[in-house]
Amino acid sequence: MSEISLQDAIKQFLSKSRLKSGIQAAQIEEIWENIMGKTIAKYTDKIKIVGSTLYIHSQVAPLKNELMYQKDIIVQRVNEALGEKIITQIVIQ
Repeated sequence: MSEISLQDAIKQFLSKSRLKSGIQAAQIEEIWENIMGKTIAKYTDKIKIVGSTLYIHSQVAPLKNELMYQKDIIVQRVNEALGEKIITQIVIQ
């Protein structure tokens, strides 16, 4: 029997499990400030992942407008931070 590290075993388990999407959804809230910066994180109320869609909620209209123009960059940054291509679209509310 071959030996693998605990980290590799957990990655294999999560890749075959439905838990992975839930873990990534929770992880986005933790890494949002690192991805987008303190100012944007401060003015975004809710960040969540449902399926392959990232939902961003903010009360600040100019920020919503700016985020609309940066959708492609946000998708790229989030996918890089999560380590794989998960997000394919963004909804700004």
